[in-house]
Amino acid sequence: MTTLDTAAPTTVRGARTARAWRTLSTSRTALIGLAIVAVHVVIALLAPLLTSYDPIANDANHALLGSSWSHWAGTDQYGRDVLARVLYGGRYALGVSLAATLLTVALGTVIGCAAALRGGWFDDVLGRILDAVLSVPSILALLVVVTALGTGPAVIVLAVAITYVPQVVRVVRGAALAVVPADYVTAARARGESTWSILRREILPNITDVVCVEFAMRASWVVLLISSLSFLGFGADPPTPDWGLMVAENRTAITVVPMASIAPIIALATLVVGLNLAADGLSKAWGVDRIREGS
Repeated sequence: MTTLDTAAPTTVRGARTARAWRTLSTSRTALIGLAIVAVHVVIALLAPLLTSYDPIANDANHALLGSSWSHWAGTDQYGRDVLARVLYGGRYALGVSLAATLLTVALGTVIGCAAALRGGWFDDVLGRILDAVLSVPSILALLVVVTALGTGPAVIVLAVAITYVPQVVRVVRGAALAVVPADYVTAARARGESTWSILRREILPNITDVVCVEFAMRASWVVLLISSLSFLGFGADPPTPDWGLMVAENRTAITVVPMASIAPIIALATLVVGLNLAADGLSKAWGVDRIREGS
């Protein structure tokens, strides 16, 4: 009987996963969004092959040049090739955003599942703490952390995690609460399995769709938040090729070399649109209601 009880949820989860991926393949919105993100990843990885210019090398003799065959998007006030900086800027945006999103969703998922499984005073205390943290605007909380700890990729990743983990906890907790009463979770508890074992083997596999949708949606917000930090001067340090920093550096010369500001804006916008399309497509394909899950 124990073998059958253990195998049953595994079989159900396997069938559910296969059905989810088949449904995803029919979602045009998700496929378009994932394709846009994939293009950004490929361009970022192949940046050294797509341009011969150094994105951080100054050249005062070629400053503020318009678009030409030599510099397709022109040059900025320091003579740096705009297109090269946009291509390399994808590396910073994708790398830091991916690390921050992974840490945020991983911590939020574990804490949210634990709160749903343990319940009682732990869930109540955690709820009050989350309410207090969520009452502070994200950008303000991020600025406080960065101001206190300094700048740098590691600090930004930590700051984003501190800012967004409470929101992920709420969404994941709402999804996990629907799984905790299931028979196979009750059986696992009766067998004396540890909390971590139940989270890993029984709960997490059944909320994978919610976690994937949350990851895609959270990634789009993280990209915008990190770019906003760079624009305000709290993110990437010059001369790092970063889209938000590029807009901040070149906004005063937008009438002279408009592409120096427009090109990074286009790159940032297309990446965010791709992530949003992927999140919306995944949500609809897998039937994930983010409003209900977070309630």
